[in-house]
Amino acid sequence: MEENQISKEIIGCAIEVHRLLGPGLLESAYEQCLYYELQKVGLIVERQKALPLIYKEINLNYGYKIDLIVENKVIIELKAVEDINDIHVAQLLTYLKISGCKLGLLMNFNVLRMKDGIKRLVNNL
Repeated sequence: MEENQISKEIIGCAIEVHRLLGPGLLESAYEQCLYYELQKVGLIVERQKALPLIYKEINLNYGYKIDLIVENKVIIELKAVEDINDIHVAQLLTYLKISGCKLGLLMNFNVLRMKDGIKRLVNNL
């Protein structure tokens, strides 16, 4: 499955989670529920996946943890904040660069309509 099709599935699942839960919960609650929904539609999903960071000749085992990675192709960074700001975007772009993934979704569940809380980011390798 290609990144664009995976992202459609992810967005559908996120809308379902938001429809049932609404805004105002902790990020961890949305993460667990989205993880469940993604698995339910048959996608391969990993939660809190630690990926190494290589800095010069140093290999750091815990460079960062990504919230969710789907089909080993799309990174999802979840938020439950008042507003998405530039540092959130920069964080996901860095995760894409380090992982080699092409597509990332920044999802803020603290919105009235989920479609307003989704930002799609592409790593132009």
